[in-house]
Amino acid sequence: MGGFKRKIYDRLLEWRREDTGSTAILIEGARRVGKTTIAKSFASNEYKSYVLLDFSIDNKAIFELFEQYSEDLDDFFMRLEVITKTKLHERDSIIIFDEVQLYPKARQMIKRLVADHRYDYLETGSLISVKKNVQNILIPSEEEHIEMYPMDFEEFLWALGDEVSADYIMRHYNRLEPMGRELHERIMRLFRTYMIVGGMPAVVDRYVNEKSLKNIERVKKNILTLYKDDIMKLPETMSSSALRLFESVPTMLSSKKKILMPSKIKTGTRMRDYTRSSIWLSEAMIVNLCRCQTDPSATAGLDINDSRVKPYLLDTGLLISLAFGNNNNLMEQTYDRLLRGKLSINEGMFFENVISQELVAHGHKLVFTEFKTKESESIYEIDFLLPGLDKVSPVEVKSSDSPRHKSLDVFCKKYHRRMERPTIVHTKDLRVDGEVVYIPAYMAMLL
Repeated sequence: MGGFKRKIYDRLLEWRREDTGSTAILIEGARRVGKTTIAKSFASNEYKSYVLLDFSIDNKAIFELFEQYSEDLDDFFMRLEVITKTKLHERDSIIIFDEVQLYPKARQMIKRLVADHRYDYLETGSLISVKKNVQNILIPSEEEHIEMYPMDFEEFLWALGDEVSADYIMRHYNRLEPMGRELHERIMRLFRTYMIVGGMPAVVDRYVNEKSLKNIERVKKNILTLYKDDIMKLPETMSSSALRLFESVPTMLSSKKKILMPSKIKTGTRMRDYTRSSIWLSEAMIVNLCRCQTDPSATAGLDINDSRVKPYLLDTGLLISLAFGNNNNLMEQTYDRLLRGKLSINEGMFFENVISQELVAHGHKLVFTEFKTKESESIYEIDFLLPGLDKVSPVEVKSSDSPRHKSLDVFCKKYHRRMERPTIVHTKDLRVDGEVVYIPAYMAMLL
């Protein structure tokens, strides 16, 4: 699993080259997306030595070091070398604070450590901004934050040993040229495989090693159980609502509107019962919330209606398991039908989720829009809005072969002056129809 090529590695290289120790770098991400693995790989490849301090482990000697010797950095580093049996080299060693949110005192010390400038510092963490993890500490301004997500489709191809397909896909996307039937079908099958496996490194590792989908379900279930256990550690007043919301994501995404609606979670509950829970799941980066922009514009973040959100799961492979994981026979059928493009009932929600996953992995904030026209009382919806420099690009996701896209047509007519290239993401090859560009799902990484 440590051998997987990840794009975030280049970000770490850029940080080391340009910051030269003037900041610490903090990798945020959900549990099991590969933060620790990439931190260790980067440290071992790019430095003469490194020390990893895992704050999820009850290491009395390390905690005592921070509690008693943090005021004298010379003594602190000497004792750290002895405890870890690692020689530290000035300006060529890095110290990793793993799961730093579990020990805020270490994070607060970053300011002094960076100013000392002897070594580099890399932090990893989940739920970094949650109140209990930052209470009574001064957040260091010397931190540079980067976010880490499950492997995207291009990284999945790399894991399969395919270093060329992504470049070829990009070439055809930039030229707006179709891939051709044979190549399109081959890559589309790989993309469907990616949807099933997902981008969690442990699951990808199992699939790559066994060349089979047979045993990945066990690994996915372990990750889902880990997330549920984390949710159950929340205060009792919030844990039950957060768990209900998490487990109801497939139900909400399988409905026509895909909106977070309390009635779909538990009868008699209201939106306010899930506000804190949805925020926590978003901060944990387990759920990617897609917010409703009431007046589409290039300025994403304005005119947001926070009472209208769509909850996408961070990883589509996990979503499939969350939806069907209690029935092994049904799961095998789901895998087979999804690979063949024959999963008619729930395929739409999986495709929309994987597109949201690709958009988030490439730096987009998820935004959709609902709107009316003067001529009709009907409410139209666009799945995703991507802001440009001064215009916005509407994106619709279609898992079926239906040529209808009424909402997109109405959007183009109503917002034509503030709109640029409308896009439909579908399962067929690339084609252009007037101003609308149809792209295969595996090109969503290029939007």
